[in-house]
Amino acid sequence: MTELLAVAAITVLAVVSPGADFAMVVRNSYLYGRTTGVLAAAGVAGGVLVHVTYTMLGVGLLIASSTALFTAVKLAGAAYLIYIGVRTFLARADLDVDLSDRPGLSPFGALRSGFLTNALNPKTTLFVVATFTQVVGPDTTLWQQAGYGLFMSAAHLGWFALVALFFSHSRLRGAMLRRQKALNRGIGSVLVGLGVTLGLAR
Repeated sequence: MTELLAVAAITVLAVVSPGADFAMVVRNSYLYGRTTGVLAAAGVAGGVLVHVTYTMLGVGLLIASSTALFTAVKLAGAAYLIYIGVRTFLARADLDVDLSDRPGLSPFGALRSGFLTNALNPKTTLFVVATFTQVVGPDTTLWQQAGYGLFMSAAHLGWFALVALFFSHSRLRGAMLRRQKALNRGIGSVLVGLGVTLGLAR
């Protein structure tokens, strides 16, 4: 249960922390409408599964080959959580979203933009690796790991579909952006606390 709660907490915080995926979904929803935004959100969720797949393989090999190396990677993951927590807390500039008008996106184009944004996103790479190294151990079954990965993908889909809903309506998008700084500070504080707690856990 503790393992599951850790995955859920880290995933939710990482998902709602504004980044390249957020900016892309905001832009597509604002310019091209709700359907395009939701398709981009689905692409983002698919991109997460790329990172989950290679991370599951890599973590499994680490556990099998060297406990000491796995412990080192686990500590590095905790340090990363602290690092992104501090960066998120100190972030002051508003998220830059390019709203210049360009030709509309096809359904495939919207899916592809979301997929590539997260498949090539270093933030998502590090988030997935850090999460798995904190919660996956020798006793964690393959189906449990797959479940964690599917939860991460589903959380991205749910959040960014909600973002698409908000930003396809002009009156709602302003409310979300006005709360960006407070959101960053709250997320940053919790991430630092999680990083410290998980790094000290044995």
